[in-house]
Amino acid sequence: MHIQEETNQRHVLSLTVANEAGILARIAGMFTARGYNIDSLTVADITPDHAISRITIVTNGPPKVIDQIIAQLDRLVPVHKVTDLSENGPYVERELALVKVAGTGEDRIEALRLADVFRAKVVDTTIESFIFEITGPSDKIDTFVGLMGQIGLVEVGRTGVVGLVRGKDPV
Repeated sequence: MHIQEETNQRHVLSLTVANEAGILARIAGMFTARGYNIDSLTVADITPDHAISRITIVTNGPPKVIDQIIAQLDRLVPVHKVTDLSENGPYVERELALVKVAGTGEDRIEALRLADVFRAKVVDTTIESFIFEITGPSDKIDTFVGLMGQIGLVEVGRTGVVGLVRGKDPV
């Protein structure tokens, strides 16, 4: 009998939580205690009264593990709702990165040309470097960073993924 190995799949989880001290530590602790990895984590207050925050977590795992993660997150008291955006139909996902590139002459021209192709915006410049701002899906940012690595990449800062389900209804 051939046993098919379950493949790891990337999942974007969106959580709405009570905006209280310690919730992020509890969520991260749950991942750590069970040996789950967090590839990306973003948190922001989303209500005018500062009562609710949205946490977006990107993780990988086979379907059974992802189901287990969601069930465990759902059981945490300050968690209001957990949605697997990857399994909930079409959604929009974006990430922001600041990319510092150093170079002169042709490298500088090539950096500007690539930035134009990727719709990256110059947000700081000196005679010897640029800082580009780029937004989009993570794979677009990965590709841009990889290309800049061949020109003179100095450093990268990334926000992590945020995402929302498409359509008129909230997650």
